[in-house]
Amino acid sequence: MNRAAAAELLIEPGRIEQNYWRDLWRYRELFYILSWRDIQVRYKQTIIGAVWAIIRPVLTMLIFTFVFGKVANFEQKGGIPYPIIVFAGLLPWQFLSAALSEASASLIGNASLITKVYFPRVIIPTSSIIVSMVDSAISFAIFALVMAYYRFLPPLQILALPMFVLLGFFLSCGIGLFATALNVKFRDVRYAIPFIVQLGIYITPVGYSSAVIAQKYSQSARFWYSLNPAVAVIDGFRWCICGEPMYWPGFFLSVVVALAFLVLGVKYFRKTERSFADNV
Repeated sequence: MNRAAAAELLIEPGRIEQNYWRDLWRYRELFYILSWRDIQVRYKQTIIGAVWAIIRPVLTMLIFTFVFGKVANFEQKGGIPYPIIVFAGLLPWQFLSAALSEASASLIGNASLITKVYFPRVIIPTSSIIVSMVDSAISFAIFALVMAYYRFLPPLQILALPMFVLLGFFLSCGIGLFATALNVKFRDVRYAIPFIVQLGIYITPVGYSSAVIAQKYSQSARFWYSLNPAVAVIDGFRWCICGEPMYWPGFFLSVVVALAFLVLGVKYFRKTERSFADNV
């Protein structure tokens, strides 16, 4: 029994890949603990707390409805209420942007934990993404009230929404893992993330439908526009919630890019993981 216990406690720095992912399951409780800690830090002992998760999407929806719907004249006449189209795009975008911001700073924020104990480091950025999912759940509840206000009933494909949530999770994990590993080595990456997020909201179909690209330019332009991996997630949300027709060639291209980001993020994270304790 003592020998078995000793084998359980043995830590090998050079574990093979198979054992690493097995350790990820063994340390699943740490994933729950870190996720719950981040959620408590976000909402506990704050004046505005969860209210911010309500105010931010509502204000953004109003601003985008005015700017893109009224000023830019992207509003669809006689169709789905434009605030619903905007909110359906805001939901996945706010999750992706918040997940990138949280994950990119997660390793630096847990430096003391990284330098003291062994565990699969991938747990830290992925657990930070859970906080963004909680924010998204609150925003979705507000979105349900908005749909009730407009007396809008989603189509049957709303049942497929969890698949696009999962796709958004994979995309945020891929980009987040790459960004946080890069941030450990180059600390000025944290200054670039807010700029990337700010720029991304305009080059992704958040305040407008991606069908506008085909209308303004061409279907070919819409296809290459789908190289933005966030397009698949946002178009998927609008297809599920608004019943907006899906441009499948662009969707599959965007999914391939999103999965490529996931593979790239995991590989780069694993490649640089051994040096985290020295650089953090």
